[in-house]
Amino acid sequence: MPSSRTSRPPAQRAPKRPSAAPPPRVSPVARLVMRARRAWDRPLTAYYLILGGSLLITVLGLVMVYSASQITALQMSLPGSYFFRKQFLAASLGALLLLLASRMPVKLHRALAYPILAGAVCLLVMVQVPGIGVAVNGNQNWISLGGSFQIQPSEFGKLALVLWGADLIARKQEKRLLTQWKHMLVPLVPVTFMLLGLIMLGGDMGTTIILTAILFGLLWLAGAPTRLFAGVLTVALMLAGIAIETSPHRLNRLACIGATDPGPNDICWQGVHGIYALASGGIFGSGLGASVEKWGQLPEAHTDFIFAVTGEELGLAGTLSVLALFAALGYAGIRVAGRTEDPFVRYAAGGVTTWITAQAVINIGAVLGLLPIAGVPLPLFSYGGSALLPTMFAIGLLIAFARDEPAARAALAMRQPRFGRKRAGGSASERGPRRWNTMRRRASAARSSGER
Repeated sequence: MPSSRTSRPPAQRAPKRPSAAPPPRVSPVARLVMRARRAWDRPLTAYYLILGGSLLITVLGLVMVYSASQITALQMSLPGSYFFRKQFLAASLGALLLLLASRMPVKLHRALAYPILAGAVCLLVMVQVPGIGVAVNGNQNWISLGGSFQIQPSEFGKLALVLWGADLIARKQEKRLLTQWKHMLVPLVPVTFMLLGLIMLGGDMGTTIILTAILFGLLWLAGAPTRLFAGVLTVALMLAGIAIETSPHRLNRLACIGATDPGPNDICWQGVHGIYALASGGIFGSGLGASVEKWGQLPEAHTDFIFAVTGEELGLAGTLSVLALFAALGYAGIRVAGRTEDPFVRYAAGGVTTWITAQAVINIGAVLGLLPIAGVPLPLFSYGGSALLPTMFAIGLLIAFARDEPAARAALAMRQPRFGRKRAGGSASERGPRRWNTMRRRASAARSSGER
């Protein structure tokens, strides 16, 4: 067989490698879902949702309070911006409380639990003292501070129950006492029923429902068995039934669920006109300030039924935006409570989330005609400084807890400003020209000396 001149065997062609299969094409929807999942899993997601969601709700609430309260203020011979200025003052004070609570350590929050509870109980007792307590709309649950300023102590009872209940259950969990039913219930349930009794003396059943929801939320987070839930729920329903049966006003509110007509003696006037406001809003509403129902037809347009005015002026888009903000706030609170290893943080975050979510559901459900009118404001949105101040402090609690997660702390530490720091190596002339710390330069520095 002839060979080549170099006496080398003929070169053999290398076998052809099979071409790699192209990666499967990902649809734009699946790619968007993947990006959303990665965004939700970031350590600072809860922090930004709580901070951004609460601020957006508060700002939008200020706008709607100004729009919904102008006619009421003019009918009372007051300036059109009267209620807005008071709400803006309360929001400014609330922002300071939010900032203070978000910067306080967890130990200080726990230390404030008992003083806040004692202060709330004292204020609730003072409400029933003649000459100190003030009746508004038939309910004796206000204290006059002089002039046009009043305070509603029952709103601070919510914050007191959350902090004190979370600290109590956390200490019992640390001592491994929650396996016994008596330690699960005592003294949490008796103290809660004491608060409920003081509030019911003033006739405020809406706030008692919120406190009951907070109690159930704390018990659920503590791992209470079903029989304990059934027992506490049975007692609460019995007391609620007695309170409703002994009050014709509450019976009328219960009968107005789903009403589309004011009925005899206009007992369902408020609920029906709330439905009228929502129905006339359409998709995008009639525009800011263009509500018709706030001209004397809809009672409490800037407080309990501000969501109806929002639906009339901003339409379905506006109401869905408010619902989305509250849903994001609730999700972030649940995430903070579920990811922490600190028992107090878990119970306090769960209690605050239960409080805000339950109150929003009760208020919006009443405006939609799905629930009886309970007379509770929409958190962070309705007019009322007594409700806004403790709620913003509670939001500050959630922000502090979200910042305290190890992954969130690390992420926030990496985002500290880089400019203005002193660089090692003496003065600027000794260090040489300044080099900007860009992403490309950091990536180049991370490579080894032989890498290209």
